[in-house]
Amino acid sequence: MCIRKLVSCALVLSFTALAQNMNHPDRLAWFRDQGFGLFIHWGVDSQLGSVISHSLVGASDDYVERYFSELPKTFDPYKFHPQDWAVLAKLAGVRYVVFTTKHHSGFCMFPTATTTFGIMETPFHRDITADVLAAFRAEGIAPGVYFSPDDFHWLHDHGITIQRNVPEVSPEHNPELLAYDQAQVHELLTHYGPISVIFFDGPASGLKDLAWKLQPDIVVTRGALETPEQYVPGIPLEGAWESNLTMGTQWQYKPTNETYKSGTQLIRTLIETRAKGGNLLLNIGPKPDGELAIEQESRLREIALWMFVNSEAIYSVRPWVITNENDVWFTRKKDSDTVYAIVASEQRWKYGEWKDLTLHSVRATEKTEVSVLGQNDKVLEYRPDVVPKTTWRQESDGLHIRAMHAQRLYNNREWPNPIVLKITNAQAAMKPPQVKTETAKWDPATNSVTLTGVLRDLGEAPSVEVGFQYQHIRLGYRRAKRALA
Repeated sequence: MCIRKLVSCALVLSFTALAQNMNHPDRLAWFRDQGFGLFIHWGVDSQLGSVISHSLVGASDDYVERYFSELPKTFDPYKFHPQDWAVLAKLAGVRYVVFTTKHHSGFCMFPTATTTFGIMETPFHRDITADVLAAFRAEGIAPGVYFSPDDFHWLHDHGITIQRNVPEVSPEHNPELLAYDQAQVHELLTHYGPISVIFFDGPASGLKDLAWKLQPDIVVTRGALETPEQYVPGIPLEGAWESNLTMGTQWQYKPTNETYKSGTQLIRTLIETRAKGGNLLLNIGPKPDGELAIEQESRLREIALWMFVNSEAIYSVRPWVITNENDVWFTRKKDSDTVYAIVASEQRWKYGEWKDLTLHSVRATEKTEVSVLGQNDKVLEYRPDVVPKTTWRQESDGLHIRAMHAQRLYNNREWPNPIVLKITNAQAAMKPPQVKTETAKWDPATNSVTLTGVLRDLGEAPSVEVGFQYQHIRLGYRRAKRALA
């Protein structure tokens, strides 16, 4: 929702409510506080650089046979040092990890009594899952696992055509497959100690209940919470939710024809997600030898520098009364009156440059203090004549802030990433409008979609500008024509 000329916003279609969420409220609160997780997609077909698992769908019999019989013979990640991943993740500010123990192919990255299609039948012959979870635990990062109820290897063994999202391949319609999955989930949740998070990438009935039974404190994300994939919703969702996102175009390692998002894009996505009340689960895909691609490492290190300065605005925060005012995004410290205004403009805030901002949703009090995270507001290097102290004043039209970017983070002083203002003892200066999205109707004759929504409350604004944000699965975000109400 946006007040005209002040706040930019977008809307997305409502999600279908998820049934049977037995996550404990205190654990969901813990989960929301973490804010930033690391997804790790890795499988036997990382050797090919293909999409993980899905190349089996529609594949020839010859391809399928060679996938299941030949690939395990050559999977030997001799450069696998999960401690390196964990140390880098810790530096980047990651609070929990989600590791792919079994993707749709059915290849198990853990010892299992249920199948021979797994890591123990490879030259590596080592419990990768145990090593990953132990390494991340050692760095204080909460352990989590991904598990696919779909299993292409099981389908193949039972003479069923490999595919997804049709009843005949779902565990819900195959008691034998469900029992097979349950046995594997039981192994995962009884062999590795307490697991903080589990992500079921497929039908979770009969599995999430088992997870809560075996580990009552576990947080089931996909299967019980909203987990938008490859995008951030246009408006905040209710309660805990998690957006999961690739660094490039593929979940698994893609050695060729890959295009990576910049570190700045990823940082801004983290900021937007937190401003809307969600967690960001950012993915990496290790190389088949066990190392991380330099592109993935470099982006985590760029995030690490930003988080080293600004993580206070990311952890244990909740949405402010509005998500953003144009290119300034907000988070609010949980159970506090401290607000963070994250300046994420496309135009770089230059080192040593004063910036004047007026915030219309924040009202200062007599006890308010405003500062720039990471700097002391006393010194501008090599410029003893300059005192970069942040000043502010409350006026009828908003909170006026004057601040300088005075911390040199790169040699050339060209830091491209957002600067964060911390505002203590703050009050809301507005009641925001309320908008609810409704339906999307596709018209094949005109190749167009009609989006509808309802403006429920103008708040304190005489008028508002509203619009829809939608996502084309291949082309990314687009914005529909805006309308005034």
